[in-house]
Amino acid sequence: MNLTDILAQAGGIESMAKDLGIPPAMAKQGAEALLPAILGGFKKQAQSGGIEGLGGLLGQLGGGGLLDSVLGSQPTPVAPGNEVLGQIFGSKDVSRTVAGQAATQTGLDSGLLKKMLPILAMMVAGYMAKQGGQSQGGGGLGDLIGGALGGGSGGSGGLGGMLGNILGGAVGGGAAPAAGGGGLGGLANMLDLDGDGNPLDDIMGMAGKLRG
Repeated sequence: MNLTDILAQAGGIESMAKDLGIPPAMAKQGAEALLPAILGGFKKQAQSGGIEGLGGLLGQLGGGGLLDSVLGSQPTPVAPGNEVLGQIFGSKDVSRTVAGQAATQTGLDSGLLKKMLPILAMMVAGYMAKQGGQSQGGGGLGDLIGGALGGGSGGSGGLGGMLGNILGGAVGGGAAPAAGGGGLGGLANMLDLDGDGNPLDDIMGMAGKLRG
């Protein structure tokens, strides 16, 4: 089951559709197009700050309460979602580009997709925070992100191994091939984190790998 299905099963896709006044099928189509870039942004955070740092960031942003806000009976407050997007994308330009590419892919209006982004970001962050908090032992949050992206559980190779499994799930399942002995330097190359200070190409590159 992919993350879109998980969020739909939890009621998140239906809640987002209600917030935006659109059919659930349209909301799911938009979510499937936008989630790869959102997950790419979280992966970038995990690579730069470590799995523990990502877990701390999720807590600061609102933790599991973010998902609860989307699933609640009241309209979803988008300010927390925009804060999440600011952390994972770093720039509103990235959000605009993500929405534009998703519009090209789906035929949906880019303005509608931009409204979906903060709600989806809240769902993903809240879901990861809830599941990460429940995870005992093993790779913890690293296992979770790998599972959310369709990969297996994190291996025993520490942070580098967990991120390798995340990437392996992202690009088509199974464990990622070893890169630089599984260290973060090799993973940075695989993730195309070129260090140029511009998050856009890195995130969109990862989103392309996820879609592929």
